[in-house]
Amino acid sequence: MRNVWKYLASTVFGGVIVAAVFLLTMQTGGSQSAGVAGQIPRTADGRPDFSGIWQANTSAYWDLLSHDARPMVAQRGAYPDVPVLAAPVVALGTVGWIPADLGVVVGDEIPYQPWAAARQRENLANWLDRDPELRCYLPGVPRAMYLPYNFQIIQGPTKIMMAFEFRNADRTIHLDEVVPYPGDAFMGHSVGRWEGDALVVDVTRFTPYTWFDRSGNFHSDALHVTERYTPIGRDAIQYEARIEDTKVFTRPWTIRLPLYRRLEPDARLIPFRCIEMVEETFLGHLRKEPLVRRWEGKTMVMDVTRRVPASEEELYQLYISGNPPEN
Repeated sequence: MRNVWKYLASTVFGGVIVAAVFLLTMQTGGSQSAGVAGQIPRTADGRPDFSGIWQANTSAYWDLLSHDARPMVAQRGAYPDVPVLAAPVVALGTVGWIPADLGVVVGDEIPYQPWAAARQRENLANWLDRDPELRCYLPGVPRAMYLPYNFQIIQGPTKIMMAFEFRNADRTIHLDEVVPYPGDAFMGHSVGRWEGDALVVDVTRFTPYTWFDRSGNFHSDALHVTERYTPIGRDAIQYEARIEDTKVFTRPWTIRLPLYRRLEPDARLIPFRCIEMVEETFLGHLRKEPLVRRWEGKTMVMDVTRRVPASEEELYQLYISGNPPEN
């Protein structure tokens, strides 16, 4: 009987503890939620104020899906299942490798139609020749949101403008009635609305000439992106992009990642003016002595050499002679 009473007492006492912990957790969670809501900067009309300089902290710009480290451009090495750097990037050493990372796609799968899956693999194998980013094309949406560059949000009551460092790209989110966009565009046409504290944006009217990342993930002109910007604190936004494209995918899928405010007191945009950086790609054939020896379709064929500066060669000779310098 004594054991029975001890069991009942421990059960009741344990239940009280569990209930107390539950209530405390609920109260703490509620106060934390209220605290987060209280930290969110707001405009005069009570909406979350997203104005500021922002940047994603992810390697999704390399690959939306979870991935191991791999060469930017690969070829077979001594072992068939261990790729090594190929000629175009071999001099980069460790810099020529893509860092491993977790994916940002919900479910970690992009549901391609069979023909489109084959196209994606082909794009990946020919990334250096095909990626629109390398040619300084406007990045499109959602890719612009997680490129490794800053972007600025300037928020007004009826318009929200985003300015991007890469290629001086920009987009306007219309919160008021606007005339439908007359043509297709790299950055699409954005119409927004508020759902509580979340900014929801419908983006349509895309060209088919942008990718989602540097791994060849692509879309058609039927792309429809639905974005959600939800504040999760004073300096962070939960970004979601629902991707629909019936020409390429078997069903809609979603990208989800956080965006972070740059907190440096002098944070600002420093434009990455890439148009002049790709002059060699477009005008290099006009050189008296072209760097590109020949073209095979859209593929450059060039000699890859590394000239060692004389000072570095002298230092190397000192080391191999057994008389290294003191410093």
